[in-house]
Amino acid sequence: MSEISALPTGHGLLRAARAWLWAALLAALALPSFAQDGTGPAPDNAQDRRYGSGWDCNPGYRAADGACVALDMPENAFPTGRSYGTGWACRHGYREVRGNACEAIAIPANAYLDVSGLGWECERGYRKQADGCALIEVPENAYLSDSGLGIGWECNRGHVAQAGACVAIAIPENAYPTNASHGAAWRCERGFVQAGNRCDAVPVPENAFFDDRSHGPGWRCERGFEPRQAQCVAIDLPENAHLDRSGNRWQCNRGFQLSEGGRCTLTR
Repeated sequence: MSEISALPTGHGLLRAARAWLWAALLAALALPSFAQDGTGPAPDNAQDRRYGSGWDCNPGYRAADGACVALDMPENAFPTGRSYGTGWACRHGYREVRGNACEAIAIPANAYLDVSGLGWECERGYRKQADGCALIEVPENAYLSDSGLGIGWECNRGHVAQAGACVAIAIPENAYPTNASHGAAWRCERGFVQAGNRCDAVPVPENAFFDDRSHGPGWRCERGFEPRQAQCVAIDLPENAHLDRSGNRWQCNRGFQLSEGGRCTLTR
């Protein structure tokens, strides 16, 4: 009974709690007034945050043990401001080597630094070959191509590439060169049709006009005429009929139907 009565009760418990709080507060005050996460007064080489409380290290420094320690940056590098990684990156025109140096990018003759600053491109008229830029040899009757693919040149109109040269295309009369990289090297002019290696004129009958579609005879009848044995014959419209959308056929008016003898009779 005497041991139980010796424990603090009531006001004794309150006094004990207060004593514990004061001890904790004194211990906190005894610690350094700044921390590694940027709280507390700003150390050297740091600045207060623009928004909110705390501080951040100046460019070229990194927080360590509540202080701002200078980065060990190689020549031709700049601070990135990132809290992870090395904290620095190589300047434009340099690349990181061995993780601790910035080496200038070697640019060969007839080349220039590319937009990324991490490589190079050949000047117009040259192409990459091994570690340099080789001159593009443009044959006669050709010109430099702006495409980075292929041989680097294209033949002039009317010529075709053969064995590294541009050979003139044999174009028949009434035709023109396509200058296409594949397919036909020439096509017939309008009003002509290909027949082997020549271009023959399309025979357009009376009351017709030239039609350059790839199928068909090469001509179409005028409206109100229909094709018949390579000729265009006037359409004889029956009563209660009209020309259709093509203009080369007819159909019965609404309310009428086609009957025997080619007549349009009233629908029953």
